[in-house]
Amino acid sequence: MSDQTMGTLTGVVLAAFAGYGLAWYAGAIDGNFALLLLLAVVITGVYWVAERWVFLPRRRAAAEHAVAEAQRRHDECVRQGVVPEPVDLEALRRRLLAQPWWLDWTAGLFPVILAVFVLRSFLFEPFKIPSGSMIPTLHVGDLILVNKYHYGVRLPVIHTKVWDNHEPQRGDVIVFRYPPQPSLDYIKRVVGVPGDEVAYLNKQLIINGQPVPREAAPDFYDADAMRYRKQFIETIGDKRVHTLVDDERPPFIPMATEFPGRDQCRYTVEGVTCRVPPGHYFVMGDNRDNSLDSRYWGFVPERNIVGKAVFVWMNFGDLGRIGPFE
Repeated sequence: MSDQTMGTLTGVVLAAFAGYGLAWYAGAIDGNFALLLLLAVVITGVYWVAERWVFLPRRRAAAEHAVAEAQRRHDECVRQGVVPEPVDLEALRRRLLAQPWWLDWTAGLFPVILAVFVLRSFLFEPFKIPSGSMIPTLHVGDLILVNKYHYGVRLPVIHTKVWDNHEPQRGDVIVFRYPPQPSLDYIKRVVGVPGDEVAYLNKQLIINGQPVPREAAPDFYDADAMRYRKQFIETIGDKRVHTLVDDERPPFIPMATEFPGRDQCRYTVEGVTCRVPPGHYFVMGDNRDNSLDSRYWGFVPERNIVGKAVFVWMNFGDLGRIGPFE
């Protein structure tokens, strides 16, 4: 293909990517960043291979031919006694070897896009805390890292696990695809693993018939609500977890939806008791009375888990938030 044809084709591809991004940003579609990144890797990879084996050899041949022709004309002028205009052969070679714009924006970006794809898909993924459901552990605006390999390696987009690692434990903070709408990522804390009976009755967490040990902590000032909330330190698994309780909220669970496995749950005026099915997890927010979690929409399937949240790497409003958390 000619440079003009390739330029037009590349322009169409880049416009399609830009259109998808704008539609996603405007809320017209539910975007899938993992799919978009995979497509970018494939397309730029094709250009990178074509550049290495087709376009670059073609430019090299054209450059060598042009340089040889310029040298031949120079020598012919000298032979005829004509003083030729000087020609910078090296500059001519560099100009002819330079990538056109459509390769700069594809093959030239392939190594960077591939590195981002591998890092995000198999190692760590950044995530921004969008709500206050995990206060006081995580605050709105915290930028966190999610360990993608702690629970095993999954193929991007299709989410098939190809390598097992650890199983989620009680007390782990996990990011997962929200079961009612898998295009959304949620973050909560695991309080029940497969086979557990989890109860939250009268603001007390009970696992397998044993109340979770907790101790009172100083009241927490909620800057958004401009009020103090009651704080406790619970021991969940091997973690000491800070939780908030709002005494003004009733203990029963209003507006719980229908969900797979709801027959394993009993709702009363005191709260809810659930038996966690195999291959599923019961999750809750640390801000107990301000969190839509498994009490409302059900269990998290193992296949929906994205990774383990491990580190706050930035909060532009409070740099003191940076660091690991439990």
